[in-house]
Amino acid sequence: MTATLAPSCAASRVRGAVPPVRQRGFTLVEVLVALGIVSIALLSGVQASSALTRNAQRQTDTLLAQICAENELVKVRLVKQMPGVGENAFTCTQADRSFNGKLIVATTPNPSFLRVDAQVFDGEYSILRLTTVVGRF
Repeated sequence: MTATLAPSCAASRVRGAVPPVRQRGFTLVEVLVALGIVSIALLSGVQASSALTRNAQRQTDTLLAQICAENELVKVRLVKQMPGVGENAFTCTQADRSFNGKLIVATTPNPSFLRVDAQVFDGEYSILRLTTVVGRF
């Protein structure tokens, strides 16, 4: 028994015939689209990390300003007399950072109490303001 090949199979077995080569790879348009997508993803990642850094710095500033304001309010409470009404400036250094502040003493409807505000600034910008009431001892 002899087997005969179909004409299409016989043609592909002919010596010297090169099968069609399918080109592999990406087109320029596909590469540019992928590059655009990657650049957008990286840009959003940079913006997110920048926001996290700013928030961490603001949290640090607020914590240090709170320590400064609390220290000033404790000083007012430790003095055995009522503070004078008006504004007093103070400076405070925490963690090698220098903050400026204002201690504002105001009257209240009850003459036995005074309102005391401690406001802490970093340059021109207010970071924190704490308020308490001081009474006669």
